[in-house]
Amino acid sequence: MSKLPSRPCPVKDDGLEAVLARIIDEVRARRPPDGMVTRIVAIDGCGGAGKSSFAQHLSRALDGAAIVHTDDFASWDNPIDWWPHLVERLLVPISRSEVALFAPSRWESGPDPEVVVVEATEFLILEGVTASREAFMPYVTYSIWIDTPPELRLQRGLERDGRVALKQWQTWMAEEDRYRSRERPDHRADLVIRGDRDLWA
Repeated sequence: MSKLPSRPCPVKDDGLEAVLARIIDEVRARRPPDGMVTRIVAIDGCGGAGKSSFAQHLSRALDGAAIVHTDDFASWDNPIDWWPHLVERLLVPISRSEVALFAPSRWESGPDPEVVVVEATEFLILEGVTASREAFMPYVTYSIWIDTPPELRLQRGLERDGRVALKQWQTWMAEEDRYRSRERPDHRADLVIRGDRDLWA
């Protein structure tokens, strides 16, 4: 994988536009991994960190780059170990400049979700918990870690899912802590952004 030398650098008081401009400049300055035409930007962080909303801003800044969520592969019953399916159904086809097809996970009862079609365009955003896990990094051009205190993440999660989900969130957060301790994605990230500074809404 061809990458420029880089060290993780926390962003503290820069505004959103400055952060996005920095990311775009750095991503465009890099070549995608060998054999790939798509530059994949991974936005990682624990649940409730603010990854999804940040991904929307970055997508617009990258001319509407497609966003794939790790939640499309994870589930309440399997929050961490779903990753081989993502490699097989998304990353490998994109690395070959092929169209990726996958059926998203079902988090709630209801009709089966529609199949998602992802093309190997110039940019692709992979957003979600463990988006920059070690197994994905051979396909990733640039990785971002969004760092947010656990108490704020839990508050956001329960506001979204309701107090009934407290036990699930506690279990999930423990799994996320093990992932972070094992792989240290925040240490290898190209950029670390604070998720509690209200840079984006």
